[in-house]
Amino acid sequence: MSKIPVSVAIVTKNEARNIKDALESVKDFDDIVVVDAFSSDNTTEICREYTKRVYEHEWQGYAGQKQTAIDYANNGWVLILDADERVTLELKQEIMEKVKENALSGFYIPRKNFFLGKWIRNSGWWPDHTLRLFRKDVSKMEPRAVHEKVNVNGPVGHIRAPFEHYTYRTISDYIGKMDNYAALSAEELDNRGFISSFISMLFSPMAVFIKMYLVRQGFRDGIHGLVLAVLYSFYTFLKYAKVLERKGGF
Repeated sequence: MSKIPVSVAIVTKNEARNIKDALESVKDFDDIVVVDAFSSDNTTEICREYTKRVYEHEWQGYAGQKQTAIDYANNGWVLILDADERVTLELKQEIMEKVKENALSGFYIPRKNFFLGKWIRNSGWWPDHTLRLFRKDVSKMEPRAVHEKVNVNGPVGHIRAPFEHYTYRTISDYIGKMDNYAALSAEELDNRGFISSFISMLFSPMAVFIKMYLVRQGFRDGIHGLVLAVLYSFYTFLKYAKVLERKGGF
């Protein structure tokens, strides 16, 4: 198969465990850009086995770092890929078809999210559409502290074939990232003027659990669905507690 005329934009920091499989899945794209935040492991060495376009930048936040990677892209179409994601053969074939079209400026791609080794089909985790393929000239990352996204100035469509996303391989993985994500979310909420309270800390986590486990049928994911709902509930509690902490509420 000929090289796919799309730039792949990846940001990394200490992703030696994940990055090789990610790069292997996109080695037939004709432009791979990696922006690394000065990893202390051998992430950059692995990346240079697949591309010469490896750049080191101090961390600018998720949105800022990804925008830097997009800016380095050589092609008109850009695909954002995280280090723990994989592009399947079916997705590659559909991307090849879509970038030949001129009517649309971006595409949402579904993700198959794996938690503790299991594909989570419920709990609100599938199909988890995310806008990742877009024309560089009409797109820009929205400057957010967390849950960053691409804004596309033009019509967008959907791709059927999914990414594979190997997130949180262990409970420790989740807990290790939870404090950072909660702090970033609290910062964003605080900047919007959100006021945390005893009520929000008590009832919001309960609402998250009910939504994930019952409304979105996380119980059908078995013990994985239960653990996921509990962890997300605690993340919600921690986020609102950190908003209160930022306001000097303790």
